[in-house]
Amino acid sequence: MKQIWFKSFAILLAAFCAGLVMLPLAGQAEAYQDAPTPGGVVITVTYTDPMNVRNGPGTFYDIIGQIFPGDVFPALGISPGREWIQISYEGGIGWVYASYVAVSGGELQVVESPPTPTPLITNTVDPTLAAQFHLTPTVTRLPTFTPPPPVTEVSFGEGAPVSSSGVPTGIFIIILGVVGLIGLVFSFTSRK
Repeated sequence: MKQIWFKSFAILLAAFCAGLVMLPLAGQAEAYQDAPTPGGVVITVTYTDPMNVRNGPGTFYDIIGQIFPGDVFPALGISPGREWIQISYEGGIGWVYASYVAVSGGELQVVESPPTPTPLITNTVDPTLAAQFHLTPTVTRLPTFTPPPPVTEVSFGEGAPVSSSGVPTGIFIIILGVVGLIGLVFSFTSRK
């Protein structure tokens, strides 16, 4: 009887805790549904990851923020190449890549792009250093040929190597082979 009462109490306690956790989430969902949608032409982010908002239509412009899937922003215009969309972003103007958003509510007008940012540092090459790598090729239609070194001939015959004692080297090899065979025969016969 005690176990049934304890299990019932544990189930009721778990349900009460789950209800407390879900209460703030229900309020957030209501607030999200009641959020006003901007009028006119808008974009909705369709890309699955957060995407960058830039201060111009191109990846060489600075990133000024990020927007997330499902976000809706007022659209102000489109770049001449129709690849970037100008949006109203945090009280200013931003640009997003057109392939990652859906446009609804009308047609966008083409707007001029802001000037291309100039780099703070201009790349320069030291002429002395560049001259080190400037090689003038030789003028020829045929590949150059370098002859190989002369071949030295090895002769076998009269000058065969002989040990200093006057005994040919092959005799030592034969003697070692015979000693090995004797050891092999001895090991087989002593096993029985």
